[in-house]
Amino acid sequence: MCYRICVRALTAIITYHDRENRPRNGGICVANHTSPIDVIILASDGYYAMVGQVHGGLMGVIQRAMVKACPHVWFERSEVKDRHLVAKRLTEHVQDKSKLPILIFPEGTCINNTSVMMFKKGSFEIGATVYPVAIKYDPQFGDAFWNSSKYGMVTYLLRMMTSWAIVCSVWYLPPMTRETDEDAVQFANRVKSAIARQGGLVDLLWDGGLKREKVKDTFKEEQQKLYSKMIVGNHEDRSRS
Repeated sequence: MCYRICVRALTAIITYHDRENRPRNGGICVANHTSPIDVIILASDGYYAMVGQVHGGLMGVIQRAMVKACPHVWFERSEVKDRHLVAKRLTEHVQDKSKLPILIFPEGTCINNTSVMMFKKGSFEIGATVYPVAIKYDPQFGDAFWNSSKYGMVTYLLRMMTSWAIVCSVWYLPPMTRETDEDAVQFANRVKSAIARQGGLVDLLWDGGLKREKVKDTFKEEQQKLYSKMIVGNHEDRSRS
């Protein structure tokens, strides 16, 4: 009820497709991420346990209020980097069939709703059933993308509430499970491709976090090695000819 009140405050017009595929307890719901209001859009049509980092300010107030309603999985900043601890907490949650399905945005950052970028593999290593969801906003009446480097949370919400309307479509895709000959990265890419295809989004392999962080040296070295192999290979082909 609270989420539906929020949806009306945003003047959101939402069309839900294939609702028989909505996530169930013991599963993980994964979706492409455009805006913080993605949570409101999905939660107004179902019940979810949220996963994320503990925040301060307005977001912190909202998080503390949400925990009183149902069990969510919040991590302290120091805990987020501990992948084993995160996986353990998530596994314990999905194994309890009485708890709500977990809602995760594997991109880890907001993308401008034209593409789907690299999914982090953590949520695909647990072994739970994954329920993919594709969210596509129509920018004709209001752009839902949150550029956090340009707008704060309060400013962004005010912009959303004063826009003409937030028009979006939500597709619930059939549940997917990891195959025996598939690793977590391959499974994540398969789910990502299905979401991109259904939502009419571009399927990209880039890490969305690179918009704020520098490319790791290991990634640079890998590309340098590939480039050197191409040069050496071309040189060998010329010498043989």
